[in-house]
Amino acid sequence: MASSSPVRHAWKVLLSLLIVTAALFGVNTIGVMLGKSSWAPELALDLQGGTQIVLGAVTEDGADPTQEQLDQAAAIIRQRVDAAGVAEADVTTEGGRNIVVQIPGTADDETRARIQASAQLEFRSVIYVGDPATEFVGEDGNATPYPSPDPSANDVPTAEPTDGSDMAWVTERLQSEFLAFDCADPENTAADAPEDEPLITCDDTGAVKYILGPMELSGDAIDDATSGRAPDSGAWTVNLVLDGNGTDVFGKISQRLYQNQLDGLSPRDQFAFVLDGKVISAPQMNAQILNGKPSISGSFTQETAETLADQLKYGALPLSFTTESSDTVSATLGTQQLQIGLIAGLIGLALVALYSLLSYRALGSVIIASIAVMGILTYIIVCILAWRLGFRLSLAGVAGLIVSIGFTADSFIVYFERIRDELRDGKSITGAVEDGWGRAKRTIYISKSINILAAVVLYILADSTVKGFAFTLGLTTLIDVFIFVIFTHPVMQLLARTRFFGGGHKLSGLDPDALGAVYRTRTQYRQVASATVGRAARNSRSRAEAERRQTIAERKRAEALAGDRSTDAGSEGER
Repeated sequence: MASSSPVRHAWKVLLSLLIVTAALFGVNTIGVMLGKSSWAPELALDLQGGTQIVLGAVTEDGADPTQEQLDQAAAIIRQRVDAAGVAEADVTTEGGRNIVVQIPGTADDETRARIQASAQLEFRSVIYVGDPATEFVGEDGNATPYPSPDPSANDVPTAEPTDGSDMAWVTERLQSEFLAFDCADPENTAADAPEDEPLITCDDTGAVKYILGPMELSGDAIDDATSGRAPDSGAWTVNLVLDGNGTDVFGKISQRLYQNQLDGLSPRDQFAFVLDGKVISAPQMNAQILNGKPSISGSFTQETAETLADQLKYGALPLSFTTESSDTVSATLGTQQLQIGLIAGLIGLALVALYSLLSYRALGSVIIASIAVMGILTYIIVCILAWRLGFRLSLAGVAGLIVSIGFTADSFIVYFERIRDELRDGKSITGAVEDGWGRAKRTIYISKSINILAAVVLYILADSTVKGFAFTLGLTTLIDVFIFVIFTHPVMQLLARTRFFGGGHKLSGLDPDALGAVYRTRTQYRQVASATVGRAARNSRSRAEAERRQTIAERKRAEALAGDRSTDAGSEGER
């Protein structure tokens, strides 16, 4: 005989759960093979320790920075650290001029660069491009260095420049400085060059030397910066979104440079993106960009494009910083506190299991199995999040996981109590499972929605030390609803059709007699044995409750049947 539709549905849902679980383990296996993930969750600073970097603020006049400047710099550094995928980092101000950054684990060079980079972005037109050579080959075939710039050389433009691409900016002195400029010399930095004057600099690899016009737009005009692949070439690019003023200014610049390209005035059709005095890209203007969404292209990799986009997106630091110290710090709480937290979680889990078995007998095993499946899914998801999002488990996060055990048990208790109510109404066990599911899921969805909303609000408004608790609480709540739908209900559908549970065994937790069911159907009452006065009283209350729940049609039918039985009894007495 073919299985009923609920049974087939239950097996399909459980198979889906198995596929999802296998897929999650497969994803993490790929991460482990790539060396980017592990089978153990990453721990946060309070449980693992990490790297402490102390940054000292440097001002132009040597005075102490204002607290507002320090707070602003700390906020930007935190955004950069979070964008690097380093969760649970601690960024604080100290001593009126220092910022202390504590990062879980070992900070790599890329993360250090994110923290300290000022990311001063300038938009300048390209006037001249040359190779980085600082010497020339004479008639005798020998290389001769270019002479140092003559201080007496003319430094005034022969004509008033009309725009940032005008060759009039190139004076006699500027040309001699350009020839002698050594890209390989670390002392030759253009990071603090005047904004209203032309600039001699090189690209970030030192392979090309530039003369650039005055700054025409600053990085403050950037509203957003993201990385992605160019649709035509597939190369990594950094895509910018400019504000209203930046859109207007850049639109006029693009019109001028595009016209220079049409006139064959290369390289004056190029526009340089200058980051901290280095040209990171100088593309030709191949179109008029009037929508305020230019792209920076170059020899980017995914990592460098993401790094640059994050630096530009989160703005420039209001201060310059030097690294005062960089040390390894031990865990602030250590493994002992973690062990205590895990022991507390195990005790809570054992108490929930004991309560479930005492209250629901064999039905409590469904609660234990559901919590076990939830624990497996939560563990593997936390491992994957550590790889993909940089999530690290703090002691607050562990507390969130422990609290979720009680919240998870609540869902199953609501469901089982609904099933028992349906059994008390005289329904069969299979019918009680389905009707109880329909009534319980609405209650559970509402309660879990409130939990998720509370977790979201707590994550947004709370201090960083509490964010781990809010995150794990919200994550486990979502997994709880998933398990309730895709595991608990299908398992109950299957168990209701077994002889042990479907037959209402006394140890199953679904025994109608133990639950006080007073009628077998809506119109046929169960004969109650008066074993004790207390039992009779309970049955009387149950009978009254059953009568109260009857519909008008059911009550009239019961009265009619009762009248028929009275008539039959009277006729029997006359005979």
